[in-house]
Amino acid sequence: MSRPIANARNVPPRPRRDGPSPVFRATLLLALAVAAIGAVVIAHFDPLAGAQGSAPVATHLAVDGIATDACMSFAPRGAGRGKTVFIDAGHGGVDPGVVGSAGGSAVLEKDVALAVSTRATSMLTADGYRVVVSRVSDASVARLTAADTVSGALTADAVHRDLLARAACADAAAASALVSIHFDAFDDPSVGGTETFYDSARPFAAKSRALAMSLQAALVAALGTSDRGVWTDEELVAPTLTPSGASYGHFIELGPASQGWVDKPSQMPGALIEPLFLTKVDEARYAASASGQQRIASALRAGLETYLTNS
Repeated sequence: MSRPIANARNVPPRPRRDGPSPVFRATLLLALAVAAIGAVVIAHFDPLAGAQGSAPVATHLAVDGIATDACMSFAPRGAGRGKTVFIDAGHGGVDPGVVGSAGGSAVLEKDVALAVSTRATSMLTADGYRVVVSRVSDASVARLTAADTVSGALTADAVHRDLLARAACADAAAASALVSIHFDAFDDPSVGGTETFYDSARPFAAKSRALAMSLQAALVAALGTSDRGVWTDEELVAPTLTPSGASYGHFIELGPASQGWVDKPSQMPGALIEPLFLTKVDEARYAASASGQQRIASALRAGLETYLTNS
């Protein structure tokens, strides 16, 4: 099996793997320039406009440090299952995440993740689950100020607080499962596939692994992608951490308590999915399409259903 490729690009205090090649950097700069002109139009699906029955009712969960339009709870439609799912659409606002390109236009991770999240929310509430989402718009989850950005980018401290805010939202939701949606990148544009991560340092690690396995299987089956496997976040970073990057060594949203890093960790099984590589053109194109987003959301729903039914 291939080693995991996804890196902890959303956790600045933990250095990423070896830096991308000059060619890849040039590609990303070009993609960002294209984004400034006009990004791919992402087909967002409004969970408030339910396809069946009445629209789900949305309420804001009051959590310290959370933006007023973040951490939204959607009630189940019809008979409730008695379980809550927390879905985090990675990045947002001035943090684009991975920047890919398809058809001469930029494909931003933050947009695709949000589109999948909102589609999955509509499906899961229709199935009878309560769903709490980290964000419903192109914005950060944490309440930020002008001092949190430098030259148009979030500071490392702001990113750290934003990730902590997502974990706090999941805890406030008392969720049965946490799923963080991200998309992958690599400096070789021929590399693609699907991989999923969980944290093995938690008391409920076995359940997190079961969730990750269920999501990975559903995504690979639905997308027909290369199965890059299920990994722990320790396996992701340990071989490539610099000495200064070994301070925490886990995903902020999924990892254990550690003073100064995560004082109040998430309290439920969790997994981080990377369905596609936005640096592979055909996968970026599919991720940006309504049909692709629907397929990914359906797979997320199926994976969660399998896990929640058996847990």
